Amino acid sequence: MTRTEVTRTPLGVVGFITPWNYPLTLGATDLLAALVAGNAVVHKPDSQTTLTAIIMRRLAIACGLPAEVWQLVPGPSSEVGPALMAGADGISFTGSTAAGRSIAAEAARRLLPTALELGGKNPMLILSDADLLSAVDGAVRGCFSSAGQLCLSIERIYVHEDLYPEFCAHFAEATRNLELSSDYSYGPGMGSLAGPKQLARVSEHVEQARASGAQVIAGGSPVPELGPYFYLPTVLTDVTEEAELFAEETFGPVVAVYPVASDAEAIKRANASEYGLNASVYSQSRGRETARQLESGMVNVNEAYVAAWGSIDSPAGGVKASGMGHRHGVEGLHQFMHTHNIAEQNLVPIAPFGPLDQSRFARTLTTAFEVMRALRMK
Repeated sequence: MTRTEVTRTPLGVVGFITPWNYPLTLGATDLLAALVAGNAVVHKPDSQTTLTAIIMRRLAIACGLPAEVWQLVPGPSSEVGPALMAGADGISFTGSTAAGRSIAAEAARRLLPTALELGGKNPMLILSDADLLSAVDGAVRGCFSSAGQLCLSIERIYVHEDLYPEFCAHFAEATRNLELSSDYSYGPGMGSLAGPKQLARVSEHVEQARASGAQVIAGGSPVPELGPYFYLPTVLTDVTEEAELFAEETFGPVVAVYPVASDAEAIKRANASEYGLNASVYSQSRGRETARQLESGMVNVNEAYVAAWGSIDSPAGGVKASGMGHRHGVEGLHQFMHTHNIAEQNLVPIAPFGPLDQSRFARTLTTAFEVMRALRMK
């Protein structure tokens, strides 16, 4: 009797502000989704990685994309940002939580559709039944890939107390054995930080944590002989709440390891953060059960981050202060579209009109509902 049809139309022009880390992946994933959804885009790449954006756009045009629908506007955020916000029909931003809050506040004034992937303080939970060596391998990759300059990087590890001493010993050894190099070959385990700001933040976090009582069981210092921005992959224990890195994102090769007495304590401590971007659980029997209780947009079981990120049919995004909206999956397309519900009424009116008085209308609908109920019962 009532037929509904859902249609979707493009937002129009979507403004993109993309980050310096992973400038190809994070610069193209959402942007291409917006184009596929029928929008034009105006793209402000980070000033450190503008050339990557230029190359991406040239490749897209060479493949047949009309040049006009992807406009690049490099430049300082203070100059480009306000004009971009003023002219866009939707906004996508990947970057820090502080910048994301400011963008969200401005977007709210115009009620703009907004997609934000922001900061994280991503936890890993190693339960009592975890495969220890697998967990160590996952922790090394999860903490130190891209020198920790990955939005999904693990910065907190909660280990069941029965495994804690052995895990710390193996993890520290594996961390110390990582080969550092600026070489582009597949051999090295970790490279350089991106620049002086990242190096300064990492150094300050480690030194302040050390002054607050934390113990450094691996790393803990820069390596200037390898390059100006190299810092050793660093593992800390006994980190107290007084340390800035206890709750704040470092965005570098630094991780704190904590013992816990139970799954419940691990879950509680993992959720005790304003962030909720990525999480990891290592367990041979309770991984999915635990994952459902974590306040995180993405949770990997027996993997650090690749499983959730790489499953591109599934949505990826953060909760709480880690953002809103999604990339990947149908959600990554629909966030750049308006949704319309078209409802057509047939046969029986949904409200009385004309000669059909209210009592007759009520009897007609009652009969119809009884027939529908009987059919369902069969």
